[in-house]
Amino acid sequence: MSEAKSSMRTPLGRVRGLGSAKSGTEHFWMQRVTAVANVPLTIFVVGLIISTAGSNYAAVKATLGSPIVAIPLILFVISVTWHMRLGMQIVIEDYVPAEGTKIVLLLLNTFFCVTVGLGSVFAILKLAFGV
Repeated sequence: MSEAKSSMRTPLGRVRGLGSAKSGTEHFWMQRVTAVANVPLTIFVVGLIISTAGSNYAAVKATLGSPIVAIPLILFVISVTWHMRLGMQIVIEDYVPAEGTKIVLLLLNTFFCVTVGLGSVFAILKLAFGV
């Protein structure tokens, strides 16, 4: 049997080298990269929470004022919100059958993740710079 007859891809898909989803591999890898990045960043954040537990506002503000703390914390927020958006996108695409509802939920998912991410980064920067 020739490859053209045994393949389930369209002729255009074979020429472009793309599967039916067009971008699934990139999405898959970005979710895995953020998951791997989340491991050390989460360990850092848990350690930060434990070390500042019971501290007053001034002590926490001083701790977050350090670039050694603020930068990994910002990276954590970016990585976690990006990972969350990718994961929820898959759930929405797989389990919401109505196309209009799916589009609305995908937009809301993106807006929610961007809002949470930007708000968190703003709060960290505000504490770090003491504004």
